[in-house]
Amino acid sequence: MDDPRPPATPDPTRPGRLSREEAVALLAGGDASLAANDAQEAAVRYGRVVGFEEASITAAALLGLGEARFRLGQDEAAVASWKAVLQIGETPSAYTAWRNIAAANVRKGDLRGAIGAYREAERRAPASEKAEIANRLGWLTKEVGDESAARRYFARGRGDGALLSVTTILIAATVIISLSAILSSEGRFLYDAFELDKLKVAAGEYWRLFTVTLLHGSPESGFFLPSLMHLGFNMYALYLVGPIVERWWGGLRFFVFYLACAAGGSVGSFVFGGDAPSVGASGAIFGLFGMLLAANRIHHPVDRQGRYLVQQLGGLILINILFGFAIPGIDNAAHLGGLATGLWLGALLAPTNVKTLTTGWQGARDSVLGRLASVPWALALFALGVVGLVVVAGLIVGTSSRLA
Repeated sequence: MDDPRPPATPDPTRPGRLSREEAVALLAGGDASLAANDAQEAAVRYGRVVGFEEASITAAALLGLGEARFRLGQDEAAVASWKAVLQIGETPSAYTAWRNIAAANVRKGDLRGAIGAYREAERRAPASEKAEIANRLGWLTKEVGDESAARRYFARGRGDGALLSVTTILIAATVIISLSAILSSEGRFLYDAFELDKLKVAAGEYWRLFTVTLLHGSPESGFFLPSLMHLGFNMYALYLVGPIVERWWGGLRFFVFYLACAAGGSVGSFVFGGDAPSVGASGAIFGLFGMLLAANRIHHPVDRQGRYLVQQLGGLILINILFGFAIPGIDNAAHLGGLATGLWLGALLAPTNVKTLTTGWQGARDSVLGRLASVPWALALFALGVVGLVVVAGLIVGTSSRLA
């Protein structure tokens, strides 16, 4: 039978200066005592560490001491300990201290004091907990009658971005350039400069892998209505899925992933597509479809509204791919290339801006992916690096084939 008693630690009653190892051991002993519901012993151990010369260790001791005092029913003493954490300065314990102070203010009915403390906690909160803090601020500001602030906090809790989100900017840029190309007498110039002309890509004009997303339709007479439909369908799809990707991963990551999926779709078309130049953002958008589908199935993000829409994507993807094979002129190679890129990114990269029930293999510390995931951006750089290698390999194979 396992011994439920806390592990042996230095004697907290022994006077004298503590070494760093002894201080850390006493902190661990205090944590173990709290876990064993022995708050009194935990308070003794934490209290012995208070005053240690290393600020982060003293702050951790005060944080634990406050928790022990709170469990002993000493609410005012607990809050005093948490406030003492803040007097030390910015330490890893400051976020939890502000959050505990906010909760204590709620318990005693000081809602405005709780709002102020939660605002401080929100500034220091890890990305995975910002939404929860924002929602708490939403309820508190609503309780005190500040409806405008409540709406802002609830929007932040849902992950809604600013008015000019990355999705909005992408849609605006695509619509302006596409309409300019379709309607302008100089439209042919834009198509010549931006479309995915396979021979020009083979000649080294690699920017076309990305600029192809900015063009839709054709400048030729008789294609006005089909051109507008092509633009409209793609922008509506981006309007639906873009905000979810942006909410789950953040604006900067969304933009980087959009470019990566565009490159994957363009290389798919370059290697496996026909000789005719291609236009459209479908490859990048199919990549976003793939990201959401894989992330929803593997990482289970806690976003009811987003997940409801994502659950419909499987059938939509299948229908579009079948149409692509059945209808001439649709660049299905770009769709499949973008989709494969998005599935890879979504499977490997758990959403960073919403809570997830992510699978154990990614978080396991003893795995390569687990160690990468513990370093900010490391796993993303690895995933994007693999996409980059595939894109380069595709360019090499496609160039050889096209020039031959």
